[in-house]
Amino acid sequence: MSMMKAAVVEAANGPFVIADIPHPRPDRGQVLVRVSASGVNPLDTKIRAGAAAHAKHAFPAILGIDLAGVVTEVGEGVTRFSTGDEVYGMTGGVGGNQGSLAEYVSVDERLLALKPSNLTMRDAAALPLIFITAWEGLVDRVNLQAGQSLLVLGAGGGVGHIAVQIGVALGAKVYAVDSATKADYLNGLGATPIDYASDGVDSYVAKHSAGKGFDVVYDTVGGAGLDTAFKAVGRFGHVVSCLGWGTHALAPLSFKSATYSGVFTLIPLLTGEGREHHGDIMREATKLVEAGNVSPRVDPRKFTLATASDAHELLETHKANGKLVIEVH
Repeated sequence: MSMMKAAVVEAANGPFVIADIPHPRPDRGQVLVRVSASGVNPLDTKIRAGAAAHAKHAFPAILGIDLAGVVTEVGEGVTRFSTGDEVYGMTGGVGGNQGSLAEYVSVDERLLALKPSNLTMRDAAALPLIFITAWEGLVDRVNLQAGQSLLVLGAGGGVGHIAVQIGVALGAKVYAVDSATKADYLNGLGATPIDYASDGVDSYVAKHSAGKGFDVVYDTVGGAGLDTAFKAVGRFGHVVSCLGWGTHALAPLSFKSATYSGVFTLIPLLTGEGREHHGDIMREATKLVEAGNVSPRVDPRKFTLATASDAHELLETHKANGKLVIEVH
């Protein structure tokens, strides 16, 4: 039996162990991908800690939600890809689907798209989850239109900086709430930066929307961030959140006849429903990246399967400067 190397977590809070495991083969509708790089997301660290019941990924586990790599074999019935294609997508690490912290993985072809030609494998691997999350909020839920005002909370984070770029690309007037240290970066993306430490919600609603509130607010922070979003949205506006958990007072939203939508990007991996749409979204990502409208912010530090734990520690201690990526091949 042919074998490959993978970083395996045997139990909750356990270390990564480099192990030899059976080499996968693609089933019907799948392609075998030689993994070049694996993006690291906060959800990966939660799954590893056993603190993400909603992700349903049993131990021992091969983590890694995002990947970029090369198709080396196609299964029966595959129509979208051929051997040698460079692809990327949000493909596993939850729901019992093998993650990308391995040399090879068999992937449902519906989850993949051709990698942008102007991105390295490393940069491409940083994009899938955060782009899908941002796109589902702004396009699928809100149908953001040119000329609308968009406020992004946590705008310098993973989902946030992509939401800002999608908003700008769609012609919205984008306002980006984060720390002052990220102001220059966010301004460079085409947004108006707002420092949350010196400018409270009442202040920036008055300053940037003449007190009316914003047409669309994307909360990427959760908790108190969602309450802030309810205060910041305008009448008949729309709040969307990718971390809409917990208990929140709805009165600020209801009195404005505003709408709330949640985003939960794991559904296609957990249930199989909507996988085709994830592939569609990744194709939209490729178009925007190749047009120069979207670019992931990637931390320059390098990691391998052997140092995957270092990447997780850096993310957990909030010391990353952009998305972290583990290079496999």
